[in-house]
Amino acid sequence: MTKVPQINRIQRDHSAERAVPEGEENPYLLGVYAPVGTEIDADDLEVIGEIPRDLNGVYLRNGPNRRFAAPGRYHWFDGDGMIHGLHFENGRARYMNRWVRTAAFDAETAAGHALWSGVMEDPKGNPFGNGHGLGIKDSANTDVVFFNGRVLPTWYLCGTPMSLDPLSLRTIGAETFLGTLAGDFMAHPKVDEATGELFWFDYGPEPPYLRYGIVGPAGVVEHVAEIDLPAPRLPHDMAITENHAILMDLPLVQDQEARRQGRYRIHFDRELPSRFAVLPRRGDNSSVRWFEARPGYIYHVVNAWEEGHEIVMDVCRVKDPQHQPRISHPLARMLAYLRLDAQLWRYRFDLRTGTTTEGPRDDDNTEFPMIDSRVTGRRNRFGYAVHIAREDTLLFDGLVRYDLHTGERQDHRFGPGRWGSEAPFAPRDGGTAEDDGYLVSFVHDEREDRSEVVVLDAADLGAGPVCRILLPQRVPTGFHSCWIRAEQLEQAR
Repeated sequence: MTKVPQINRIQRDHSAERAVPEGEENPYLLGVYAPVGTEIDADDLEVIGEIPRDLNGVYLRNGPNRRFAAPGRYHWFDGDGMIHGLHFENGRARYMNRWVRTAAFDAETAAGHALWSGVMEDPKGNPFGNGHGLGIKDSANTDVVFFNGRVLPTWYLCGTPMSLDPLSLRTIGAETFLGTLAGDFMAHPKVDEATGELFWFDYGPEPPYLRYGIVGPAGVVEHVAEIDLPAPRLPHDMAITENHAILMDLPLVQDQEARRQGRYRIHFDRELPSRFAVLPRRGDNSSVRWFEARPGYIYHVVNAWEEGHEIVMDVCRVKDPQHQPRISHPLARMLAYLRLDAQLWRYRFDLRTGTTTEGPRDDDNTEFPMIDSRVTGRRNRFGYAVHIAREDTLLFDGLVRYDLHTGERQDHRFGPGRWGSEAPFAPRDGGTAEDDGYLVSFVHDEREDRSEVVVLDAADLGAGPVCRILLPQRVPTGFHSCWIRAEQLEQAR
């Protein structure tokens, strides 16, 4: 018997669904990308199969979901952050979604219309930007990280971390770490669950170009160091090991002439090498050792660890982050930029000789990697990634499990017209192995115009879904996710 979901409709706002400017049919405002205007709670969801009773915790995923149509061209990264969540408890699931109520979101809500233009427009008329004077709206729409009992949504261009309650998704406010955070916060901070520390960096167009810091287990900033760079850079991620941090100086740079004209434009300089700063966790600029590698860009790190006298780091490496447009469209340049062509790649930094060894681990196009969060910074065996579809827009058509010890891989494809999300690893209750649990992913079926959550056995992707949980509203394709274990929720309480 099919259950009718119990839905509590909180608010309805159609303003996000207005038509895009004539002649600019923007695919990132249509179909699986189109924003939803409703925040809901939904219980008693229809389930195909059976939800495992040893799967307990919360699955959260962030992504762009603009509330008000803005003047000019829309870029997918412009959308306001919205968190979609599924709470698993004793074989049942509850869905909810909430906008992240940033300062910019609240200002536009009070005005009743958009106040910011998008990243592809001149920002000089925007009310305010981030701490570095970049006049683009900080929408906290990129990652979602659990730390010290709170959920922290972040922004890809370095902004104010926000703080949310992990169960209600209520925005608590800007996260200042008890008033100790000065400056901004990058997209992908790293949490070491063994020590209770959070590692972050902050970058900008004026010196100091890069700052690195640590938030301690008590929830206050305990360490900050300025790291010398030759010019402004656009790092996106970092890595940690048990004793080190790894920061990046990559040849994707902000166009300074465009910046002087008030515009935001990036440039991939193929004449520059990729450089990696390895320093002790509590080190400063004087303790940095730089390692060089081939030009490329890294959006996301899989993991890093220490192996004898070497630091080993697995990433998804993009060899050309500036694709040339391949279709005729008013937004062709944006569509080309959002295409991903990344491969699993391994770096080895030899601390004795100062040399770098690098090379591919796979030649397929995979990205948005996840691991068992409990082994961050320690040698891991398994990595889980999305498979990038051969489409003109960024879509995830499946999941891949990599055995990083043997080189073997398992695949799961969602099926024709079905597009998924980054899938975190969710350990089963009492499980200790890196594949003793599940992968959880939001999936949208274009044929049925229906969204669901798919649960897969992390040890056997080829077996297909353990269960599918049908949702009462569409979940737009988005960015990053996390899994919060039941014991972490108890500690937060």
